[in-house]
Amino acid sequence: MRVAQQMGCSLKTIAKRLNGKIIGDETLLIHGVAAIEDAQAGEISFVTHPKYEKKAASTLASALMTQKVFEGISKTFLIVEDPYFCFAKLLAFFNPPKRMPTGIDPSAHIGERVSLGEDVSIGPTVTIEDGAVIGDHVQIGAGSFIGAGSQVGPGTQVYPNVTIREGVKIGREVIIHSGTVIGSDGFGFAFHKGKYHKIPQVGGVIIEDDVELGANVTIDRGALGQTIIGRGTKLDNLVHVGHNVKIGNDTILVAQVGISGSVTIGHHVTLAGQAGVVGHLTIGDHVVAAAKTGVSKDVPSGEHISGFPHFSHKEWLKSQAVLRHLPNLQHQVRSLNTQISEMEKEIKTLKDEKENTS
Repeated sequence: MRVAQQMGCSLKTIAKRLNGKIIGDETLLIHGVAAIEDAQAGEISFVTHPKYEKKAASTLASALMTQKVFEGISKTFLIVEDPYFCFAKLLAFFNPPKRMPTGIDPSAHIGERVSLGEDVSIGPTVTIEDGAVIGDHVQIGAGSFIGAGSQVGPGTQVYPNVTIREGVKIGREVIIHSGTVIGSDGFGFAFHKGKYHKIPQVGGVIIEDDVELGANVTIDRGALGQTIIGRGTKLDNLVHVGHNVKIGNDTILVAQVGISGSVTIGHHVTLAGQAGVVGHLTIGDHVVAAAKTGVSKDVPSGEHISGFPHFSHKEWLKSQAVLRHLPNLQHQVRSLNTQISEMEKEIKTLKDEKENTS
């Protein structure tokens, strides 16, 4: 991975931007960011884990961004509090996001009473239905659809082929990747006399500020109220959020997570890949669910859970350690059962002999 800038930037300027301290040559000109394995002269790399300290000795990078100086390594160091976070900021600095051309493509369809903010970018074949509100500096990629009365907040980036159904509210600086559908009908049916009858889904969806939705995310509208994704929350690709779900701030849902309807999830929660949550549950704040966890009952705040149905992650690790030994344990149990049977036969024989001699 390499991100470069032709003109470059002095390490002193970078240090000031990142509130870091230079140990070494502050006049170095840095023109790119690279992984420690393939960095070249003129580039800066970073170390966040002790296992990469050995690679730091052989890297060709001109400077290393770390939390401390590594003894015995003749490099210029930029000491920062959080190297990985600073790496992200440097990537953004050297590779600023590209904006779509400002304006409305002639092939776009704009409905009646649509409010368009300043410096908006509307791509080819975009459809914006009646009464929609598009904030300042919003970018909407080719082929996307904005339903009637929906709102898209300032600075939001909508990539190509996104569907935002009617009555959806999207906050500021939201990023929505291709293929995502917001406001599709919730999965609601009434079973009556052998048939499923659709329950109209007349609620909406609220996406708060600074949310990022990956590719092919689906977020169902509420049956009556709102489905809510809290500020700063990030959803990976292929995540499904059912109707009337409430997700708190700064929560992470990793790829293929599925949330059933009417679930409430707290803030700073992490649901790892392919975790699933049964409907109408409450998951507290700062909960971590490992990959493939099946959440089948309420989870108090601060819990770390695994397994299906879920239980304590520590207990799950212990059970997994035992699971690997099950074939041997089974063999031992069978062997012990055989020994016990033989001993019981011997005891019975001894009892019979004693009775016969008395």
